[in-house]
Amino acid sequence: MRTQIGIVGAGPAGLVLAHLLHLQGIESVVIESRSRKYIEERVRAGLLEQGTVDLLIETGVGERLQRECLTHHGIALRFNRQSHRIDFHDLTGGKTVTIYAQQEVIKDLVAARLKSGLPIIFEAENVSVHGFDSAEKPSIRFRADGQEQELHCDYIAGCDGFHGICRPSIPAGVLTEYDREYPFAWLGILAYAPPSSDELVYCYHPRGFALLTMSTKEVSRLYLQVPHDENIDNWSDDRIWSELRLRSESGEPGWKLNEGAIFQKNIAGMRSYVVEPMQHGKLFLAGDAAHIVPPTGAKGLNLAVADVRIMARGFAEFYKTGKTEVLQRYSEICLRRVWKAQRFSWWMTSMLHKFDDNNAFDERRQIAELDYVTTSRAAMTSLAENYVGLPWD
Repeated sequence: MRTQIGIVGAGPAGLVLAHLLHLQGIESVVIESRSRKYIEERVRAGLLEQGTVDLLIETGVGERLQRECLTHHGIALRFNRQSHRIDFHDLTGGKTVTIYAQQEVIKDLVAARLKSGLPIIFEAENVSVHGFDSAEKPSIRFRADGQEQELHCDYIAGCDGFHGICRPSIPAGVLTEYDREYPFAWLGILAYAPPSSDELVYCYHPRGFALLTMSTKEVSRLYLQVPHDENIDNWSDDRIWSELRLRSESGEPGWKLNEGAIFQKNIAGMRSYVVEPMQHGKLFLAGDAAHIVPPTGAKGLNLAVADVRIMARGFAEFYKTGKTEVLQRYSEICLRRVWKAQRFSWWMTSMLHKFDDNNAFDERRQIAELDYVTTSRAAMTSLAENYVGLPWD
């Protein structure tokens, strides 16, 4: 079997890349170890930057997104029981962010690809990548439908996430890893309760961070900061709601936390991670295969889309002109945006969370920073520009 681009992984990075390549007339095959049902039903948060939304709409896979999404023109920072709104629309010349879950983006992209008769190989086993660092054509070996198969291609796109096989396949000594693990995690829930606010509310509290967001107009998505080694069994529904009420308390007349039946809960660790370079030979890494950000800045999916937009541009240049300038500079171009997103995510995380070694000085410093951010137009503009998405290049 042969194609121009072999794509490992059918997450947002792999599927957006496949879609962009199709629009350029470039053949690709997507190889995914999970089932279609799994990737379409795995519930993941989705906060999309303006550029991500624009790209999906412009490339023809945004019809359902436009019908069902929730558009937000800002966020609120809540501390000392008071909310302070950051108006993205005003501060960035009309830009917004959009709530549309990651699994919904995946459903739209899978449907578009299959409607076009383009190949996705689900439930592939024993996937491995070969020949990407030699003069030979690279290949992807895997087992599907009970048979050993090999896909020969010009390039391989490693879009298979942090725990995938592509990054570890690069020889030792080629990559430099930059890693930071945080001493806390997020306990996240989905609940049948209308959102308590029209926009996201980031809460700073002496007991720890909380975030009020939503999945739909009927379902709230809520988060609590907990110790990094916390056991989910220690958190009954009553305890979760009690802690959320405490950390999100507001002095605003009439405001209350809407509560309902919790139908999903989990604990996720917090980490910052970057690998450099994001390419080796004819293997290119994108999305979580190359970088992880703490979710405070809502950058994960958006960085993946930004990566593959550059990768698709490089492949298009190569097949149209034979030039490889963009492909050679892929890491350089992507990493500029990646590190800015890392800085922003770290800053939001450090400003809003309670650290183990926090003392009275640190608490007052955090309050002072929040006070400055919510009263200085320059500071609010910086937050807004980063949150809605920095320029693609």
